[in-house]
Amino acid sequence: MEKQKDVLILAIESSCDETAAAVVKNGRSVLSNVISSQIDLHKLYGGVVPEIASRKHIEKINQVIEEALKEADTTLDDLDAIAVTYGPGLVGALLVGVAEAKAISFAKNLPLVGVHHIEGHISANYIENLDLEPPFLCLVVSGGHTHLVVVKDYGEFEILGRTRDDAAGEAFDKVARAIGLGYPGGPKIDKLSKQGNAYAMDFPKAKVADAPYDFSFSGVKSAVLNHLNKCKMMGEPVVEADIAASFQRCVVEVLVEHAIAAARDYHISKLAIAGGVASNQTLRNAMEQACEKNGIQFYHPSPIFCTDNAAMIGVAGYYEYIKGTRHGWDLNAVPNLKLGER
Repeated sequence: MEKQKDVLILAIESSCDETAAAVVKNGRSVLSNVISSQIDLHKLYGGVVPEIASRKHIEKINQVIEEALKEADTTLDDLDAIAVTYGPGLVGALLVGVAEAKAISFAKNLPLVGVHHIEGHISANYIENLDLEPPFLCLVVSGGHTHLVVVKDYGEFEILGRTRDDAAGEAFDKVARAIGLGYPGGPKIDKLSKQGNAYAMDFPKAKVADAPYDFSFSGVKSAVLNHLNKCKMMGEPVVEADIAASFQRCVVEVLVEHAIAAARDYHISKLAIAGGVASNQTLRNAMEQACEKNGIQFYHPSPIFCTDNAAMIGVAGYYEYIKGTRHGWDLNAVPNLKLGER
């Protein structure tokens, strides 16, 4: 039997403040994964400034792609397709990646595959877990999204639950800012909470009536802000480590409880996590223990594939490509693109 030709995809990701490019072979093998982060730049402002992000992407995108091709020992002539994130995200940032992908696609007459950013995060689990195949349940937790998704097949999803207000990562950032830790909040709270008592405060864990798998994090965030104001007014000491640990415990417990409940209710034996907050050590440990207790197989990407990167876009792009997904020159950035939309 003749060996099938390898499929090489160049992937571009620029949805927020990381300019990234990767070369992925056959959907599972990452030949290169280059990320240019802007965190130090946005730290000065306490969060991502869209205009600055877009300008930085323009500056960096060509060199990031060149580096990814060089690292993979590949040229544009070896490629089978170009995959690019076209939503959701910051519109200006997305446009830089989309324009670049269209230019290369046009110049080299290569198929263009637009990829949903969340589908990319979910697909990050395929990189190191070669045995993982749909169907499985995935908890996507990032700065802009908190979704509980049944992955029915490659590129086919059913959303069971989503946040009604703040995303988990957004709540982390806001609480970190309130207690003076700065940006990015997630890693800083995770680190500080190791020195604190997670049961020092009993912050609320919201339940959404009639939607058992939906999330709400604005209540716990407000409770932290109220606690800080109360301490200030009463002249009581603020124990940042205890606040960070107690807040993190509440968020992690809700995420784990909802995910495990959905896995049991839907009789799904495989559970994965994805997105920036999926690199949170406390969440990973709690989810691992809960899965073990309930006889569920637990999957997670390495931290480098949890935060925004192009390798995950290349993986998602591969499965879309072999399914026949193609986009034309009218492909545009869609900042509020819903999962499952084309």
